Amino acid sequence: MFERRIPEWLRHAPAPSVRGFAILAGFEAVIRGILISVFPVAMLDALGDVARVSSVYFMIGLTSLVAGLLVPFLNRFIPRRWMYLIGASGYVLGCSAAMVGTPALMVTGLVFNSIATVTTFVCFNSYVLDYIARVELGRCETLRLFYSALGWTVGPFAGVLLWGWWPPAPFLISITAALIMMAAFFYMRMGNGKLITRAKKPPPNPLAFLRRFFQQPRLVAGWLFAVIRSCGWWAYIVYLPIYAVENGLGEQLGGAALSITNGALFLTPLMLRWIQARSIRQSVRTGFFVCAVLFGLAGLVPLTPWLIVALVFAASFFLILLDICGGLPFLMAVKPSERTEMSAVYSSYRDVSGIATPGMAWLVLLVSPITGIFALAGAACLLAWSLAGNLHPRLGEARLRPVSDDAIAPT
Repeated sequence: MFERRIPEWLRHAPAPSVRGFAILAGFEAVIRGILISVFPVAMLDALGDVARVSSVYFMIGLTSLVAGLLVPFLNRFIPRRWMYLIGASGYVLGCSAAMVGTPALMVTGLVFNSIATVTTFVCFNSYVLDYIARVELGRCETLRLFYSALGWTVGPFAGVLLWGWWPPAPFLISITAALIMMAAFFYMRMGNGKLITRAKKPPPNPLAFLRRFFQQPRLVAGWLFAVIRSCGWWAYIVYLPIYAVENGLGEQLGGAALSITNGALFLTPLMLRWIQARSIRQSVRTGFFVCAVLFGLAGLVPLTPWLIVALVFAASFFLILLDICGGLPFLMAVKPSERTEMSAVYSSYRDVSGIATPGMAWLVLLVSPITGIFALAGAACLLAWSLAGNLHPRLGEARLRPVSDDAIAPT
């Protein structure tokens, strides 16, 4: 008799690869990229007042921050694969509500999308830490950005055009991309991640793991790198277009600059080669130092508006370099038993920068023109450059030989 055997690929799902994670990131870039320029316009159209829109974004930032910190607690009761799918479903629900166009549903849609972003981000990083070796994290980040390039380059411009043609169009595209992303996640069969050890104590409350975070200086430093990098992006994406309009350079300049910058994501494999030829510490310090110089010149030196725009535009390319290597110090310092909890802490950098940057900008504008915001971004990058000097000089290298006596110990 012939023995019927279950195919090997059904009995043992292959471990998720770097390319698999990049594909998931590519679909999420389509979801978010096509809406990044639509939501502000649609919110203003629905609410009719800039101040109301700003207050809504501030409150949504706080909500998203709390939601991200709750993910590890909820993950104790809800398996990670379902947490990821619940988060991805938030994109579908949010876009479905927003495309109706009423003020209440527009705000509801933005809330759902924000919570979906932070939930999938926490789960995504936890899976990466489970399945990707430390020495492969740089390649994973690079391929993630490369696969995301098309969504972030075409999405913002296409989203506004489609919204002007038929308002529900960009939301329907985002829903379709979310459904495909969920299908790809099912196909990858990642399950609930790797089990490290069975818990011997009751689950902590949602904020208990923050104490563990603050007890690990390397994690705190890595998180600050992410926050400061994100503040730099805020200065570029939000305040450069405002500066251009105020100085008579046109309303389209900011959007055009952002599209060109996002197109540089296709260059991330070349940037990875540059990083690999040096070290993570040198790469992180280079990125922050050049950003500090460029933002500082734009904010402190009296130059023509076009030169100031050129300096801030040039800084954006080094922010992309930091997108590749700036998160690695945090990810490489996370203990296996704390992956989900610390991924939630790491994800909070988006919301913290989204709350801190507008608040600091409001204070700066009380005593300075808008270029003062660029100067403040430069000062923050200079702080990060100094902090990155404490990183281990061989961080991220395969440990094939003993560390020399003169190596700087990690802090």
